[in-house]
Amino acid sequence: MNRIYPILEKIYGKKKGKKAFSRISPLIENFDSKKRKKRKNSNLFSQEDVILITYGDSLSWTCESGLTTLHKFARRYLAKKFNAIHILPFYPYSSDDGFSVIDFFKVNPDIGSWNDIQDMSQDFKLMFDFVANHVSAKSQWFENFINQAPGFENFAITTDPEADLSQVTRPRTLPLLTPFKLSDGRQVHVWTTFSADQIDLNYKSLDVLEKMVEVLLFYLKKNARILRLDAIAYLWKEKGTVCIHLEQAHDVVRLFRTICDCVSPDTLILTETNVPHDENISYFGNGQDEAQMVYNFTLPPLLIYTLLKADAAALSEWAKTLVSSPYNTFFNFTASHDGIGVRPLEGMLPHEEIDLMVDKIKKNKGQVSYKKNPDGSKSPYELNITYIDALYDGNDENEDPFHISRVLASCAIQLALCGVPGIYINTLTGSRNWYEGVKKTKRARTINREKHDVDRLMAELENPDSFRSKIFFPLLNMIKTRIKQPAFHPNADFEILDYDPRIFAIKRFCDKQILLALTNVSSESVQPDLCKKQNLSGLEVKSEVKAESEITDLLTGSRSKIKALTLKPYQSIWFTI
Repeated sequence: MNRIYPILEKIYGKKKGKKAFSRISPLIENFDSKKRKKRKNSNLFSQEDVILITYGDSLSWTCESGLTTLHKFARRYLAKKFNAIHILPFYPYSSDDGFSVIDFFKVNPDIGSWNDIQDMSQDFKLMFDFVANHVSAKSQWFENFINQAPGFENFAITTDPEADLSQVTRPRTLPLLTPFKLSDGRQVHVWTTFSADQIDLNYKSLDVLEKMVEVLLFYLKKNARILRLDAIAYLWKEKGTVCIHLEQAHDVVRLFRTICDCVSPDTLILTETNVPHDENISYFGNGQDEAQMVYNFTLPPLLIYTLLKADAAALSEWAKTLVSSPYNTFFNFTASHDGIGVRPLEGMLPHEEIDLMVDKIKKNKGQVSYKKNPDGSKSPYELNITYIDALYDGNDENEDPFHISRVLASCAIQLALCGVPGIYINTLTGSRNWYEGVKKTKRARTINREKHDVDRLMAELENPDSFRSKIFFPLLNMIKTRIKQPAFHPNADFEILDYDPRIFAIKRFCDKQILLALTNVSSESVQPDLCKKQNLSGLEVKSEVKAESEITDLLTGSRSKIKALTLKPYQSIWFTI
């Protein structure tokens, strides 16, 4: 508890900080943390950590709740491969497929109940979304603000529409301010960063702080093992600034982290900040005071670029900059419920190369969402397409014979990198662009949010000739293989090797194992010279493998001589040395 007050004083000043401490400290002291402390483990991560990303209603069956169906499916197919599930916002909501929360303390009755959540937590670690930045305009909280009920007078951020807000970083082209009429007839303009239905919370109000700490502690009581801090970079607003990554936003992350450390030390913080790499990793803080994990937002677009260009040079150079630590790691994902963010490529690839990728996505019948820049111009913000179809490289006349292989290559690279992998359910199940959903919702992001009838899905998965089956089971085999390798521990050391621009090569090593993971990112067969010297950290290092050595591919069990090793198009090979 003595670590909490200094953070509050830094955010609010001495006098207001004391008031803040007096309001939230009883909530923390009353938290029953006995059971949680017994599970504390100094080793935060494991190579067995693989997380499924899914909505609570991604799978449905007519006779039961979506959460029950998801749990049964996970136990049947995913047990001993995935050990955690990120259930995207499962609370009552009014828009944005869950991210406009009406009530933080309830489970959406359309998909299940808290009993379903608790049942699932017995078999899988669970990640909850902590939508800390905003609340639904349809919520009781916002209605209380409209009525200026005691304790809610300053719940939202009101601003003069004539104020100069030109510096504010905008993730959307929608208006920043939305007019509302209070119950006394006054009109106010409320800060709505993401949409008119998503009301930004005013953390300068201690009433807001207290409510959101209550939400945090409630989720910890409900067995949240990972808390995903949604849109956390935008949490604090100051006129005349960019209103993103402000120090107070970092301080609030430190506050949430410290509260977790006090009462639930086995719960990890994961920050969601779809921004360039250096900005993203700032949420590691000093290494031990902010997030234990950050989304590796650079990976999804850079991996698409790599596989469509058949050149791993940019990916390899970027991967060399990743840093391993016992206290932090990356959340490596390729697809998610959102689109594929483009901003992380800013400053990494020339604009012309990004434009080429954008054009390819449009050709593959995806859409592109844009953000508004301070100068009034627009630039690509995210690509709205399934990851499966983003990697399609055919045309109307000719099918892509390497489509499935290219998808699996992307998964192999994701699984080999340092960090914890997160696999989106619609990548795992080989889902294509969901045009029917887009037509129904009129929202671009729906293209990657297909809902599945579980009977129909399972029938396709059990058909070995189906597109879905050819992705689902090979990917599960990769995961099953990965979790057995000590060298794939999220914090194990690594080196990026340079054999051929068409090959992404990474060496993972710990005191128990040395492993090489190679992926051909091209449609050509490549015979790498695994015996050539490497330039690592400015030093020329002799290879650890010998031409006459025989290796066994961990993924397939096949054996071959190093000197005769040839990677087929988009083939991945993992082997120990």
